[in-house]
Amino acid sequence: MLDGLNFKEFVAFLSAFSSRASLQQKVEFIFKVYDSDGNGKVTFNEMLDILRDLTGQFISEHQREEVLTQVLEEAGYAKDSLLVQADFMKIVGNSGLKMEVEVPVD
Repeated sequence: MLDGLNFKEFVAFLSAFSSRASLQQKVEFIFKVYDSDGNGKVTFNEMLDILRDLTGQFISEHQREEVLTQVLEEAGYAKDSLLVQADFMKIVGNSGLKMEVEVPVD
């Protein structure tokens, strides 16, 4: 996602982590991370790819699939659902997401 960014684009990328960023901006960022092909829809496999990157060897592929399936079902979606950004807002908006990073200015 960061390949080929210039400085201005990089700063815009980091702005999603600001305490001033709205929930909408944070959800847009998260959605873009998961929407790896940029088609405006997130599939089970795209979510699984991100989960695989985040968990590495710590859990098995079967466990990842089970966890993701359960999370989707609890949110009212099926494994074959195509999630759009509004779905992410619905799910993340109810989660109490606090995606902020403080950068020291020393």
